[in-house]
Amino acid sequence: MVRCRKLETDVDRIEKREFVAELSAVFAETSMVVVTRNAGMTVAEVTDLRRKMRAAGASFKVAKNRLALLALDGTRFDGLAPLLKGPTAMSWSKDPVAVAKAAVDFAKTNDKFVLIGGALGTQLLDVAGVKALAELPSLDSLRAKLLGLLNAPATKVAGVLQAPAGQLARVFAAYADASKSEAA
Repeated sequence: MVRCRKLETDVDRIEKREFVAELSAVFAETSMVVVTRNAGMTVAEVTDLRRKMRAAGASFKVAKNRLALLALDGTRFDGLAPLLKGPTAMSWSKDPVAVAKAAVDFAKTNDKFVLIGGALGTQLLDVAGVKALAELPSLDSLRAKLLGLLNAPATKVAGVLQAPAGQLARVFAAYADASKSEAA
């Protein structure tokens, strides 16, 4: 019996170390982390939240605060430590607007899901900061607008450059028609 408990304890420790290492790697790669409180959410609600986060390109994880604190230690997000009290969860994404938008949108529809704060790199954000970030256009829409701005002038320049050539071709055609009618 004692041997079985020791084996379970060793497995638990290994799993916890792997979890902390995995979460630390996530914090090294991501640009935005949102901390939330999710007390009383049903399994169906959490599943729905995860689906919406995934659709936005973000991830959602409920973690024991002690393990999350170990994972945060030494990363640029270690300022989030004071927020990790009680039943908390974290969401993250490389696109800061996507994770903020997904969290804020879900919080509007579910009163059990409460925003606590977040961090954009080393910059800590309160709830108002996360909500303000959620109001910004996403990275993909900003890229599309930028490409639209870049393409629009190029199209206009091409049109302007082609217009004189077209006018010149019409003048030459008219001159050629006039020459033919004079020669005839």
